Amino acid sequence: MSAADVTSVRPGFALDQERLSRWMAQHVEGFSGPLSIEQFKGGQSNPTYRLTTPGRAYVLRRRPPGRLLKGAHAVEREARVLSALRAVDFPVAKVHGLCEDEGVIGSVFYVMELVEGRIFWDATFSDAPRNERPRYFEAMNETLARLHALVPAEVDLADYGRVGGYFERQIARWSRQYLEDEDAGRDEHLDRLIAWLPSRIPEGDETRIVHGDFRCDNMIFHPTEPRVIAVLDWELSTLGHPLADFAYHAMMYRTPPHIVAGLKGADLPALNIPSESEYIDLYQRLSGRDVRADYDYAIAFNLFRLAAIFHGIKGRVIRGSAASAEAAQRVRVLPELTALAWDAARRAGAR
Repeated sequence: MSAADVTSVRPGFALDQERLSRWMAQHVEGFSGPLSIEQFKGGQSNPTYRLTTPGRAYVLRRRPPGRLLKGAHAVEREARVLSALRAVDFPVAKVHGLCEDEGVIGSVFYVMELVEGRIFWDATFSDAPRNERPRYFEAMNETLARLHALVPAEVDLADYGRVGGYFERQIARWSRQYLEDEDAGRDEHLDRLIAWLPSRIPEGDETRIVHGDFRCDNMIFHPTEPRVIAVLDWELSTLGHPLADFAYHAMMYRTPPHIVAGLKGADLPALNIPSESEYIDLYQRLSGRDVRADYDYAIAFNLFRLAAIFHGIKGRVIRGSAASAEAAQRVRVLPELTALAWDAARRAGAR
């Protein structure tokens, strides 16, 4: 992460520096001010800040201000999963402390270490040497397969979500959130997907820890090596189906870059990037799972889910509580994204 990733704190998202400093002095081992605060450009859901002192730097993630949908922005869950995964040496940042007292900065927050490394905002990894790009894709794939190999009960996360029925619950959750957000209006494609998706849920089930938003720009790579050193943004993590989690990640092959870190339209051979089929094969080898049979359905499901998330961002923009400067762009591409989601459903058999 670099200075280019941060900006001045945006209007409406300022923190009480004096109260925060007092809290950190009491709860963060080794903290010593004075403290300066900047805001990361990402974090469109939960505002994220860089906290800098003369001796070290930290990251703070908070629940956004304003009226929120029930169950959304649960940063305390993020802190819990980070701590559990850190204990088994999975690449995540160390959590220094969680504050559930909204009187400190106005909402629940946690503070974690700042991991120094590289974030690739472009799924083509254009800033990486061409000959090393396959290794970056292998690193992402291996990290996700490693997450899906963990048994929740063995890492103190047996109650982190419900066992089984992940597709059903997620379809119901995002359908409900879409329908309840009346400020953002309705979309024809999302209405059709809500009607079709429950009828085609894959047979069989499996429960593992799922990240929920596993993308190249939610990872920090080693400064010079094709190696993941921290996975970020665990807001959507839960117990769920690994097929859904992998398909969300592999969805980069079906989405254009102006929507979200995508590869659609890119010349993969020229870029020396593995094909979608090769990437699926790699995950199958690393995870020991056969994911091809229901892969197209899982892609359609995930495009629907992403569109529902963007629809929620639209609602927050309308209500004035969107946390990211990129939120307006999410709203602009929403019609294109919902059309992509319905196209994917048609490939999986929807009519």
